[in-house]
Amino acid sequence: MDKAYVEYEALYRMHLNGTYFVTRAKATMKYNVVDINYNANDLVGIVGDKTVHLSGYISEKKYPEDLRLIEFYDAEKDEVITFITNNFELGSLDIANIFRNRWQIETFFKWIKGNLTIKALWGYSENAVKIHLWVAICTYLLLAWIKAALKSPLTITEISKVLGHRSL
Repeated sequence: MDKAYVEYEALYRMHLNGTYFVTRAKATMKYNVVDINYNANDLVGIVGDKTVHLSGYISEKKYPEDLRLIEFYDAEKDEVITFITNNFELGSLDIANIFRNRWQIETFFKWIKGNLTIKALWGYSENAVKIHLWVAICTYLLLAWIKAALKSPLTITEISKVLGHRSL
């Protein structure tokens, strides 16, 4: 998740539930360094890997355990990005890559919103939402296959209208 969603109480609930998270640290985050991993490899962009403890009065109450702070140099943007995580098992480069690759997930959801017309969900359980999304994706792929098979200049939306397909 991005730093706009950093809420220490919610992160701590995730931690207590056995879920790990990776998020950008806010620039205003106050912390004390507990330990430093001197094996950080700046050749791959890792410029820091530390164990920290939040020092702000409210922050420390909301997240009372140690966190891992990883500093990654992004050569493309020429900036150091700071991540926090509760995962002390994965390598620091893996943690940085998890955050960097989250963009692919966000792009996929943007594609869903832009290409699949879902006016109302069939249900709100996890299973109902999954089924609805898979049916919508399959429908879209069938329409794309029809477009390709016919070598049609029409858009997938136009083909959908020609076939009398209604929104899901």
